Amino acid sequence: MAGDAATTIGVLSLHNSKETKAILNAAEALGYDTAWPRSENTSVSIEDGELTIEPDVDVVANRLLLSNTAQPAEELGLANVFARAGEMLNVPEATLTAMHKFAAATALAEADVPIPDALLALGSATLNRRRSEFGEEAVYKTAIGTHGGGTWKVGPGESVNAMVGNRYAFLQDLIERDGEAHRDLRVYVVDGQILGAMHRYAPEGDWRTNVSLGGDVRDASDQLTDEVRQIARTATEAIGLDYAGVDIIEGDDGWYVLEVNPTAGFKGFFEATGRSPAPYIAALAAERAGESVDETRVEELSTTLDDSVPTARPHPEPNGLDGAATIGYTEEVMVSGTSDSKTVVAKSDTGATRTSVDTSLAAEIGAGPIKSKMRVRSGSSKRSKVRPIVDIVVGVGGHRHTVAANVEDRSHMDYPLLLGRDILEHYHVDVGRRVDADTDETELEE
Repeated sequence: MAGDAATTIGVLSLHNSKETKAILNAAEALGYDTAWPRSENTSVSIEDGELTIEPDVDVVANRLLLSNTAQPAEELGLANVFARAGEMLNVPEATLTAMHKFAAATALAEADVPIPDALLALGSATLNRRRSEFGEEAVYKTAIGTHGGGTWKVGPGESVNAMVGNRYAFLQDLIERDGEAHRDLRVYVVDGQILGAMHRYAPEGDWRTNVSLGGDVRDASDQLTDEVRQIARTATEAIGLDYAGVDIIEGDDGWYVLEVNPTAGFKGFFEATGRSPAPYIAALAAERAGESVDETRVEELSTTLDDSVPTARPHPEPNGLDGAATIGYTEEVMVSGTSDSKTVVAKSDTGATRTSVDTSLAAEIGAGPIKSKMRVRSGSSKRSKVRPIVDIVVGVGGHRHTVAANVEDRSHMDYPLLLGRDILEHYHVDVGRRVDADTDETELEE
């Protein structure tokens, strides 16, 4: 019976995503108890062969962001514990396949789902030797990445590396339609049901369509053909997911699946379609726990996106940092481009909107191509300078961030990389902590 207080629906998520909050709020609105397993409230014990997990849940929706985690095997192991203890949506094996883009492509190819041609090589020599097989321009991306992170468009003269940082990378055909703005289609699927679709258009100066990068969205639900609907369903089933955002693109000779995302965002989809996936995921969780759900109520809830803080949110830990990591005034980080990675000492600057990278360092790692240019005025100077904007991947304390950094000559400064608020917003900054505490603390004015 719907709304049975004995049934508890949980969302396994160690981050503060709006999607997690929306699913928990939808489950509560449907009348179920909810729980949010996090570091503040989660423990697992084995006593006399019996497994006990706190908080106790009857079914859990898996929303671990494995692509953003330095050691995804740790969180996969945690997900496996929960999966063995009870019902789970988006089981670990399926999320592992989806997380690794080349593994996902392999599963899709086996299911006869159309995908772009791609090449993964463990050696850079092989990857560069076969670069010409992918035309004038090709897509170069890390096997694990999210929000468009670790994805570049490379030309025929650009060398590529088999690894970007500590992650494998591969080449893929660039699918575009002649004379059209670059766009793709995000189709949201829950338990085989097509909730809707949106076109995602690349922002000016970029070719990636991710909403997190500023991509524009428009409702495409009424334009879905039976062919595209079936492709989206088959792709989700081939990966083994219960719910997913399926990214599909149309080329001159048909449709291709680019990715099947187990943790697809809700914001852009709701903005475009006016429909939230959250109550559908919550309803599916309830059904897996043996409940019957009022479909009319689910439809009603889908017309709003309630991502406010849910009652299931555990209290922050005593240190008051609310789970966010701390970063120092200077930190040792790994910065990666298309051809190399370097470990450097970076300076944190909460007054800078955008991360900045030194011209020489950008050249060493193969940062680029140039996305756009920005005009800046520094200090009291009335003259402005134009700086190119390029994508780089910055690894900070086990977390990876892909940012559009401006390139400048920092040879007269102590640090080749300046971390702006595009990265620092994810951390607490401790200005008293320095990784280079024994060096000269004086830096020339930025």
